[in-house]
Amino acid sequence: MHWTPRRERFRAVLAADRCFHPGSVYDAISARIAEDLGFEIGMFAGSIGSMSVIGAPDLITLTLTEFAQQAYRINRAGGLPLMVDADHGYGNALNVKRTVEELESAGVAALTIEDTDLPQPFGTLGSTRLVPIAEGVGKMKAALAGRQDPSLVIVGRTSAVQVTGVEDAIARARAYEAAGVDALFFVGIKAKAELEAIRAAVRLPLMLGGTPPALRDPAWLAANGVRVALLGHQPFAAAVQATYAALKAIREGADPDRLPGLAPADLMKRVTREDDHRRWQQDWLAG
Repeated sequence: MHWTPRRERFRAVLAADRCFHPGSVYDAISARIAEDLGFEIGMFAGSIGSMSVIGAPDLITLTLTEFAQQAYRINRAGGLPLMVDADHGYGNALNVKRTVEELESAGVAALTIEDTDLPQPFGTLGSTRLVPIAEGVGKMKAALAGRQDPSLVIVGRTSAVQVTGVEDAIARARAYEAAGVDALFFVGIKAKAELEAIRAAVRLPLMLGGTPPALRDPAWLAANGVRVALLGHQPFAAAVQATYAALKAIREGADPDRLPGLAPADLMKRVTREDDHRRWQQDWLAG
């Protein structure tokens, strides 16, 4: 498949004068729904990958192979430019290069590499630690070296605001910007003053994870360089609740055809592209 056009569309998002909220997706059907609803970009998070692929919490037990395979399934299902959370690159700088190669081959439009010390080293349970800035820079350079399609977006990500403070976050942002990444992703920003200080220090497009209500004014975000702001991953939680409720009701004797909240037939046909498949069946199998 040709992935470059969707990567170019993602770059157009970064170059725009507004802030976009990505659709949080986790499989082929959710990606098609997000595309059907008009989302400009999608987001496949590492935490959601862990839960949807292996049924485990976000404790860095999902492998690169499992994550890349699910990203590929999402990408081949439609044309939604997909941003993914590549965590720490699944290891050191060499692993980061391999991570970029695999995710690029899986069709992602953008990926983040973070400077968190993952998985948690022995004796640090419960605390979030960051790798030294020099190591973070090495990872960013390795990610850029692993990129073969220049349209793929490489994003430097840090949680420094909530771990070590705004001053360290700015130092890391400047270092990653100098290394050549295309955008910067920040987790843990809670106040407007924090974002304004970061924006004054760097020129790259910004992305925010877990945007709190106090920072959700789209015009203010856009004016401060934010081009992508995550609002959480509620669709997966909603899907879990709906599945649980449906199975529980059936287990307790409810009529499975009368359960509330079932997707109508026309929606099921649209997201599975049934008409296309039946047309192909008619053209190729009818004889």
